[in-house]
Amino acid sequence: MGSHSGQEQELVLLGHVSGVFGIKGWVKIHSWTNPREAIIDYQPWLLGEKMAPVRVLDGRLQGKTVVAALEGVCDPEQAAGLRGQEIKVQRKQLPDPRPGSWYWADLVGLDVVTAGGERLGEVKEMMETGAHDVMVVKGERQRLIPFVPERFVLKVDIEQGQVVVDWQADYLD
Repeated sequence: MGSHSGQEQELVLLGHVSGVFGIKGWVKIHSWTNPREAIIDYQPWLLGEKMAPVRVLDGRLQGKTVVAALEGVCDPEQAAGLRGQEIKVQRKQLPDPRPGSWYWADLVGLDVVTAGGERLGEVKEMMETGAHDVMVVKGERQRLIPFVPERFVLKVDIEQGQVVVDWQADYLD
């Protein structure tokens, strides 16, 4: 798996604090869980660099955004101080992914190879676009490859540490 340390492997990135909601110190959350509000169910959150455990006292879907009340955050100034902080949880807090689905955290760090065996690079991050998720693959250059199983993604092999894609090295993304 390359650059993953044991402890990092045990943590899964679920989203980040995107802003302040209301006057009581609630925060807006950019969530990568599906459904979005499921992020509230996984606790405690490990926030930011310090990864201090934080309990979510209340939360809900507000339009397309998840909003949450966090323990110890009582006013908009405190909430604003959390903006941009990543939300991680212990891997063991999550259910195993359904067959044929993966957590983004499991994909980051995998090698990306073509069906013909040519290495394109490593998954550096996953991005959500309107239509579908996209793998950001860094090799001799950066490529954006849609994460569409059975179309571009032929196989995900966590044990072997690779994603096999139907993609040509000379495709312009």
